[in-house]
Amino acid sequence: MTHVMIVGGGIAGCMTAMELVTRGYRVTVVERNQIAAQTSGESSWAGAGIVFPLLPWMYRDEVNQLALAGANLYPQVTQQLLRETGIDPELTKCGMRILPPYDLALAQQWCEKNKIEFTHVGDDLLLPNVAQVRNPRLLQALKQWLILHEVTLIEHTQLAPIQETASLNGWQTTKGETLRADLYIVTSGAWSFELLKETAANIDIKPMRGQILLYQMPVNTLQHILYQDGFYMLQRRDGFLLAGSTLEDVGFDANVTETARREMQAKAEAILPALKGMPIHQHWSGLRPGAPENLPTIARHPTIHNLYLNTGHFRYGVTMAPASAKILADLL
Repeated sequence: MTHVMIVGGGIAGCMTAMELVTRGYRVTVVERNQIAAQTSGESSWAGAGIVFPLLPWMYRDEVNQLALAGANLYPQVTQQLLRETGIDPELTKCGMRILPPYDLALAQQWCEKNKIEFTHVGDDLLLPNVAQVRNPRLLQALKQWLILHEVTLIEHTQLAPIQETASLNGWQTTKGETLRADLYIVTSGAWSFELLKETAANIDIKPMRGQILLYQMPVNTLQHILYQDGFYMLQRRDGFLLAGSTLEDVGFDANVTETARREMQAKAEAILPALKGMPIHQHWSGLRPGAPENLPTIARHPTIHNLYLNTGHFRYGVTMAPASAKILADLL
Protein backbone atom coordinates (compact mmCIF):
# COMPACT_ATOMS: atom_id res chain seq x y z
CA MET A 1 0.00 0.00 0.00
CA THR A 2 1.45 3.37 -1.02
CA HIS A 3 2.21 5.58 1.99
CA VAL A 4 1.52 9.31 1.55
CA MET A 5 2.67 11.96 4.02
CA ILE A 6 0.65 15.18 4.01
CA VAL A 7 2.42 18.20 5.49
CA GLY A 8 -0.18 20.54 6.95
CA GLY A 9 -3.35 19.66 8.85
CA GLY A 10 -5.66 22.48 7.82
CA ILE A 11 -8.83 22.02 5.78
CA ALA A 12 -6.92 21.48 2.50
CA GLY A 13 -4.63 18.91 4.12
CA CYS A 14 -7.41 17.04 5.91
CA MET A 15 -9.62 16.94 2.80
CA THR A 16 -6.67 15.67 0.76
CA ALA A 17 -6.12 12.96 3.38
CA MET A 18 -9.81 12.03 3.29
CA GLU A 19 -9.78 11.73 -0.50
CA LEU A 20 -6.62 9.59 -0.50
CA VAL A 21 -7.96 7.24 2.18
CA THR A 22 -11.06 6.60 0.07
CA ARG A 23 -8.74 5.71 -2.84
CA GLY A 24 -6.83 3.14 -0.81
CA TYR A 25 -3.69 5.00 0.24
CA ARG A 26 -2.06 4.75 3.64
CA VAL A 27 -1.93 8.34 4.95
CA THR A 28 0.01 10.28 7.59
CA VAL A 29 -0.75 13.94 8.34
CA VAL A 30 1.98 16.05 9.96
CA GLU A 31 0.87 19.30 11.61
CA ARG A 32 3.08 21.97 13.19
CA ASN A 33 0.40 22.77 15.79
CA GLN A 34 -2.71 20.76 16.68
CA ILE A 35 -5.29 19.81 14.06
CA ALA A 36 -8.63 21.57 14.64
CA ALA A 37 -7.25 23.70 17.48
CA GLN A 38 -7.88 27.44 17.38
CA THR A 39 -4.20 28.26 16.97
CA SER A 40 -3.04 31.82 16.34
CA GLY A 41 -2.46 32.51 12.67
CA GLU A 42 -4.13 29.42 11.23
CA SER A 43 -6.50 30.49 8.46
CA SER A 44 -8.41 27.19 8.31
CA TRP A 45 -10.31 27.79 11.55
CA ALA A 46 -10.15 31.60 11.41
CA GLY A 47 -12.00 32.12 8.12
CA ALA A 48 -15.69 32.88 7.76
CA GLY A 49 -16.43 29.79 5.68
CA ILE A 50 -18.26 31.41 2.76
CA VAL A 51 -18.49 28.55 0.24
CA PHE A 52 -18.37 30.78 -2.84
CA PRO A 53 -15.96 33.31 -4.33
CA LEU A 54 -16.61 36.94 -3.44
CA LEU A 55 -17.31 39.00 -6.58
CA PRO A 56 -16.40 36.07 -8.86
CA TRP A 57 -16.83 38.20 -11.99
CA MET A 58 -13.58 39.94 -10.99
CA TYR A 59 -11.53 36.70 -11.10
CA ARG A 60 -9.98 34.52 -13.77
CA ASP A 61 -12.06 31.58 -14.99
CA GLU A 62 -9.61 29.07 -13.46
CA VAL A 63 -10.22 30.47 -9.96
CA ASN A 64 -13.99 30.36 -10.34
CA GLN A 65 -14.05 26.90 -11.89
CA LEU A 66 -12.13 25.44 -8.96
CA ALA A 67 -14.17 27.36 -6.37
CA LEU A 68 -17.51 26.37 -7.90
CA ALA A 69 -16.41 22.73 -8.23
CA GLY A 70 -15.48 22.75 -4.54
CA ALA A 71 -18.74 24.43 -3.53
CA ASN A 72 -20.74 21.79 -5.41
CA LEU A 73 -19.01 18.99 -3.47
CA TYR A 74 -19.76 20.44 -0.02
CA PRO A 75 -23.25 18.94 0.52
CA GLN A 76 -21.90 15.44 -0.14
CA VAL A 77 -18.76 15.92 1.99
CA THR A 78 -20.51 17.48 4.99
CA GLN A 79 -23.30 14.88 4.97
CA GLN A 80 -20.70 12.12 5.00
CA LEU A 81 -18.82 13.77 7.87
CA LEU A 82 -22.00 14.22 9.92
CA ARG A 83 -23.13 10.66 9.25
CA GLU A 84 -19.79 9.07 10.15
CA THR A 85 -18.58 11.32 12.98
CA GLY A 86 -21.73 12.84 14.49
CA ILE A 87 -20.14 16.31 14.16
CA ASP A 88 -22.16 18.79 12.10
CA PRO A 89 -20.03 21.22 10.04
CA GLU A 90 -23.18 23.37 9.76
CA LEU A 91 -23.31 23.77 6.00
CA THR A 92 -26.10 26.32 5.61
CA LYS A 93 -27.55 27.58 2.34
CA CYS A 94 -28.29 31.16 3.38
CA GLY A 95 -27.64 33.06 0.15
CA MET A 96 -25.36 36.06 -0.33
CA ARG A 97 -26.68 39.58 -0.76
CA ILE A 98 -24.29 41.94 -2.56
CA LEU A 99 -24.77 45.62 -1.75
CA PRO A 100 -23.68 48.50 -4.03
CA PRO A 101 -21.20 49.51 -5.28
CA TYR A 102 -20.67 46.69 -7.78
CA ASP A 103 -20.80 46.28 -11.55
CA LEU A 104 -24.39 45.12 -12.10
CA ALA A 105 -24.02 44.40 -15.83
CA LEU A 106 -20.83 42.36 -15.31
CA ALA A 107 -22.35 40.49 -12.35
CA GLN A 108 -25.50 39.60 -14.29
CA GLN A 109 -23.51 38.49 -17.31
CA TRP A 110 -21.28 36.25 -15.17
CA CYS A 111 -24.22 34.67 -13.32
CA GLU A 112 -26.03 33.91 -16.58
CA LYS A 113 -22.90 32.45 -18.19
CA ASN A 114 -22.21 30.20 -15.18
CA LYS A 115 -25.88 29.31 -14.53
CA ILE A 116 -25.81 30.91 -11.06
CA GLU A 117 -29.29 31.84 -9.87
CA PHE A 118 -29.73 35.50 -8.91
CA THR A 119 -32.49 37.96 -8.10
CA HIS A 120 -32.64 41.70 -7.54
CA VAL A 121 -33.64 43.10 -4.15
CA GLY A 122 -33.81 46.83 -4.75
CA ASP A 123 -30.28 47.82 -5.73
CA ASP A 124 -28.83 44.67 -4.16
CA LEU A 125 -28.00 41.42 -5.95
CA LEU A 126 -29.06 38.22 -4.15
CA LEU A 127 -27.39 34.90 -4.95
CA PRO A 128 -29.81 32.59 -3.08
CA ASN A 129 -27.84 29.34 -3.35
CA VAL A 130 -24.59 30.50 -1.74
CA ALA A 131 -23.77 28.56 1.44
CA GLN A 132 -21.56 28.95 4.48
CA VAL A 133 -19.82 26.33 6.59
CA ARG A 134 -18.55 26.65 10.16
CA ASN A 135 -14.79 26.24 9.82
CA PRO A 136 -13.94 25.04 13.36
CA ARG A 137 -16.71 22.39 13.24
CA LEU A 138 -15.62 21.31 9.77
CA LEU A 139 -12.06 20.82 11.02
CA GLN A 140 -13.26 18.90 14.08
CA ALA A 141 -15.34 16.61 11.86
CA LEU A 142 -12.46 16.06 9.43
CA LYS A 143 -10.06 15.21 12.24
CA GLN A 144 -12.50 12.73 13.76
CA TRP A 145 -13.09 11.12 10.35
CA LEU A 146 -9.34 10.69 9.84
CA ILE A 147 -8.98 9.10 13.29
CA LEU A 148 -11.88 6.71 12.56
CA HIS A 149 -10.20 5.70 9.29
CA GLU A 150 -6.83 5.04 10.97
CA VAL A 151 -4.91 7.94 9.48
CA THR A 152 -1.72 8.60 11.46
CA LEU A 153 -1.80 12.13 12.89
CA ILE A 154 1.55 13.58 13.99
CA GLU A 155 0.88 16.89 15.74
CA HIS A 156 3.10 19.58 17.30
CA THR A 157 5.82 18.60 14.83
CA GLN A 158 7.65 21.14 12.72
CA LEU A 159 9.52 20.05 9.61
CA ALA A 160 12.81 21.53 8.43
CA PRO A 161 13.05 23.09 4.96
CA ILE A 162 13.90 20.47 2.35
CA GLN A 163 17.09 20.45 0.30
CA GLU A 164 17.27 20.11 -3.49
CA THR A 165 17.13 16.44 -4.45
CA ALA A 166 15.69 14.24 -7.20
CA SER A 167 13.65 12.20 -4.71
CA LEU A 168 12.71 12.66 -1.05
CA ASN A 169 13.79 9.65 1.00
CA GLY A 170 12.52 11.23 4.22
CA TRP A 171 11.68 14.60 5.74
CA GLN A 172 13.55 15.80 8.81
CA THR A 173 11.78 17.43 11.71
CA THR A 174 13.38 20.44 13.40
CA LYS A 175 14.30 18.05 16.24
CA GLY A 176 16.33 15.83 13.92
CA GLU A 177 13.90 12.92 13.51
CA THR A 178 13.28 11.65 9.97
CA LEU A 179 9.72 10.91 8.84
CA ARG A 180 9.45 8.60 5.83
CA ALA A 181 6.81 7.89 3.19
CA ASP A 182 6.60 7.01 -0.50
CA LEU A 183 4.97 10.27 -1.56
CA TYR A 184 4.84 13.70 0.10
CA ILE A 185 2.25 16.47 -0.29
CA VAL A 186 2.67 20.04 0.96
CA THR A 187 -0.64 21.52 2.13
CA SER A 188 0.89 24.02 4.55
CA GLY A 189 -0.87 27.18 3.40
CA ALA A 190 0.98 30.37 4.33
CA TRP A 191 3.94 28.32 5.62
CA SER A 192 4.49 26.41 2.35
CA PHE A 193 7.29 28.61 1.03
CA GLU A 194 9.12 28.32 4.38
CA LEU A 195 9.19 24.53 3.95
CA LEU A 196 10.22 24.57 0.30
CA LYS A 197 12.80 27.40 0.50
CA GLU A 198 15.40 26.90 -2.26
CA THR A 199 13.31 24.16 -3.90
CA ALA A 200 10.30 26.47 -4.28
CA ALA A 201 11.06 27.07 -7.99
CA ASN A 202 8.48 29.62 -9.22
CA ILE A 203 6.00 29.00 -6.40
CA ASP A 204 5.02 32.41 -5.03
CA ILE A 205 3.15 32.11 -1.71
CA LYS A 206 3.28 34.51 1.21
CA PRO A 207 1.17 35.11 4.35
CA MET A 208 -1.62 37.69 4.15
CA ARG A 209 -3.30 38.55 7.46
CA GLY A 210 -7.06 38.74 7.77
CA GLN A 211 -8.80 40.01 10.92
CA ILE A 212 -12.42 39.29 11.89
CA LEU A 213 -14.81 40.54 14.57
CA LEU A 214 -17.36 38.34 16.33
CA TYR A 215 -20.63 39.56 17.85
CA GLN A 216 -23.33 37.66 19.73
CA MET A 217 -26.74 38.63 18.33
CA PRO A 218 -30.26 37.19 18.37
CA VAL A 219 -30.70 34.27 15.97
CA ASN A 220 -31.86 35.36 12.48
CA THR A 221 -30.56 38.92 12.83
CA LEU A 222 -29.14 38.26 9.35
CA GLN A 223 -30.99 36.16 6.80
CA HIS A 224 -28.16 36.19 4.24
CA ILE A 225 -24.43 36.75 3.98
CA LEU A 226 -24.00 40.47 3.35
CA TYR A 227 -21.16 41.73 1.16
CA GLN A 228 -20.22 45.31 0.40
CA ASP A 229 -17.05 46.68 -1.12
CA GLY A 230 -14.62 44.08 0.25
CA PHE A 231 -16.41 43.61 3.60
CA TYR A 232 -18.72 40.75 4.57
CA MET A 233 -21.00 39.83 7.46
CA LEU A 234 -22.67 36.51 8.20
CA GLN A 235 -24.41 34.79 11.09
CA ARG A 236 -24.07 31.25 12.44
CA ARG A 237 -27.04 29.15 13.52
CA ASP A 238 -26.49 29.95 17.21
CA GLY A 239 -26.47 33.72 16.67
CA PHE A 240 -22.73 34.40 16.49
CA LEU A 241 -22.20 37.07 13.83
CA LEU A 242 -18.89 37.48 11.98
CA ALA A 243 -17.75 40.72 10.37
CA GLY A 244 -14.59 41.08 8.33
CA SER A 245 -12.08 40.99 7.05
CA THR A 246 -8.82 42.79 6.48
CA LEU A 247 -6.21 41.96 3.86
CA GLU A 248 -2.75 42.85 5.22
CA ASP A 249 0.75 42.10 3.96
CA VAL A 250 2.57 41.91 7.33
CA GLY A 251 4.52 38.67 7.09
CA PHE A 252 3.87 36.12 9.82
CA ASP A 253 2.52 38.68 12.30
CA ALA A 254 -0.78 37.18 13.47
CA ASN A 255 -1.49 39.88 16.07
CA VAL A 256 -4.79 41.75 15.96
CA THR A 257 -4.75 45.55 15.85
CA GLU A 258 -6.89 48.27 17.39
CA THR A 259 -6.93 50.15 14.07
CA ALA A 260 -8.47 47.20 12.24
CA ARG A 261 -10.93 46.68 15.09
CA ARG A 262 -12.19 50.26 14.84
CA GLU A 263 -12.40 50.19 11.03
CA MET A 264 -14.27 46.88 10.92
CA GLN A 265 -16.61 47.95 13.71
CA ALA A 266 -17.48 51.15 11.82
CA LYS A 267 -18.15 49.22 8.59
CA ALA A 268 -20.26 46.61 10.38
CA GLU A 269 -22.37 49.26 12.13
CA ALA A 270 -22.88 51.16 8.86
CA ILE A 271 -24.25 48.04 7.17
CA LEU A 272 -26.19 46.80 10.21
CA PRO A 273 -27.10 49.68 12.58
CA ALA A 274 -28.42 47.15 15.15
CA LEU A 275 -24.76 46.49 16.04
CA LYS A 276 -24.27 50.01 17.43
CA GLY A 277 -23.46 49.77 21.11
CA MET A 278 -23.14 45.98 20.99
CA PRO A 279 -19.98 44.54 22.58
CA ILE A 280 -17.43 42.78 20.41
CA HIS A 281 -17.39 39.20 21.65
CA GLN A 282 -14.07 38.25 20.04
CA HIS A 283 -11.45 39.57 17.61
CA TRP A 284 -9.02 37.23 15.87
CA SER A 285 -6.80 36.88 12.83
CA GLY A 286 -5.59 34.23 10.41
CA LEU A 287 -2.78 34.12 7.85
CA ARG A 288 -3.98 33.29 4.36
CA PRO A 289 -1.61 31.74 1.80
CA GLY A 290 -1.44 34.67 -0.61
CA ALA A 291 -0.81 33.79 -4.25
CA PRO A 292 -0.84 35.88 -7.43
CA GLU A 293 -4.36 36.23 -8.88
CA ASN A 294 -5.78 33.86 -6.21
CA LEU A 295 -4.46 30.88 -8.21
CA PRO A 296 -3.36 27.92 -6.06
CA THR A 297 -0.59 25.49 -6.94
CA ILE A 298 -1.93 21.94 -7.33
CA ALA A 299 0.87 20.05 -9.03
CA ARG A 300 3.80 17.68 -8.89
CA HIS A 301 6.99 19.46 -7.83
CA PRO A 302 9.00 20.41 -10.94
CA THR A 303 12.22 18.67 -9.84
CA ILE A 304 11.47 16.38 -6.85
CA HIS A 305 9.51 13.54 -8.42
CA ASN A 306 7.73 12.20 -5.28
CA LEU A 307 6.75 15.62 -3.89
CA TYR A 308 3.39 17.25 -4.64
CA LEU A 309 1.85 20.62 -3.80
CA ASN A 310 -1.72 21.56 -2.92
CA THR A 311 -1.37 25.06 -1.57
CA GLY A 312 -1.72 28.81 -2.17
CA HIS A 313 -5.53 28.94 -2.20
CA PHE A 314 -5.43 32.48 -0.73
CA ARG A 315 -8.98 33.55 0.22
CA TYR A 316 -10.74 30.43 -1.04
CA GLY A 317 -9.02 27.49 0.63
CA VAL A 318 -12.23 26.31 2.29
CA THR A 319 -14.26 26.65 -0.91
CA MET A 320 -11.67 25.00 -3.14
CA ALA A 321 -10.55 22.25 -0.75
CA PRO A 322 -12.80 19.33 -1.84
CA ALA A 323 -12.11 19.88 -5.56
CA SER A 324 -8.39 20.51 -4.99
CA ALA A 325 -8.14 17.21 -3.11
CA LYS A 326 -9.61 15.31 -6.05
CA ILE A 327 -7.33 17.04 -8.57
CA LEU A 328 -4.27 16.27 -6.43
CA ALA A 329 -5.33 12.64 -5.93
CA ASP A 330 -5.72 12.24 -9.70
CA LEU A 331 -2.11 13.43 -10.15
CA LEU A 332 -0.79 10.61 -7.96
